[in-house]
Amino acid sequence: MVGPKAKRLAAQHLLKQFSASERRTSKVLGLSRSTLKYSPRPSKDEPLKERMQTLAAQNRRYGLPRIHFLLHREGLVKSKSRTERLYRALNLQLKHRRRKKMAAVVRVPHAKPKRANEIWSFDFVYDAFENGRRLKCLTIVDDYSKRSPGIFADFSITGGDLTEYLSSLKFLPNKLRCDNGPEMTSREFLSWSFINNIAIEYIQPGKPIQNAFIESFNGKFRDECLNEEVFRDIEGARRKIEKWRRYYNEERPHSALNFKTPIEFEIEN
Repeated sequence: MVGPKAKRLAAQHLLKQFSASERRTSKVLGLSRSTLKYSPRPSKDEPLKERMQTLAAQNRRYGLPRIHFLLHREGLVKSKSRTERLYRALNLQLKHRRRKKMAAVVRVPHAKPKRANEIWSFDFVYDAFENGRRLKCLTIVDDYSKRSPGIFADFSITGGDLTEYLSSLKFLPNKLRCDNGPEMTSREFLSWSFINNIAIEYIQPGKPIQNAFIESFNGKFRDECLNEEVFRDIEGARRKIEKWRRYYNEERPHSALNFKTPIEFEIEN
């Protein structure tokens, strides 16, 4: 059985090749004149699809909620169901990386900050240059606003390097939360914290879940920066890491902050 689309193609051929009238062509093919004159309208979803693909390419580890937030912020979409339909049609679903299963642990409650710069958490993250040499990064996050005050990258970082970098920051917190690594228990660090009247809160050994804010930040840092970039030298690594840190603070919407950026959240609070 010949469908309407095939009949329209045949009608277009008759009209073009034999100069037949629309009335006669419709009668011969058994096709209504309204169907003959029909021309498909461009989909209203095409601009939205193009923008969605652009955002997904620029932010390769953004899932549906953040993609929808960015589109909504630009005024391109209102309904999340529409975003979800196109998101699935474009096959943009993230391929989740398998995480190692960990035994359940008892969470130890820590004091919750009530303002910015009250408690910062920090840790070290390791990566490698293109030539295989190790890259060590000191990562810091404000537990209240989720803002990153700084990320220091170098081949190695000692206790002295740690205190020197912290002293270079514009602001310092009332308390620092960290693990029991050698840099955090060094004489330089303990003396520096005493002189600057900064309390140190150590988590229990082997319990990184007690330092959940920096663990969460490090996961995003690795997923969106370290795994996406190639580092050839220390200067290039520092530029790329600082670019991502500024983007994280000033442009990246944070689900825990009702999709505000850390800077926006600090200003409003």
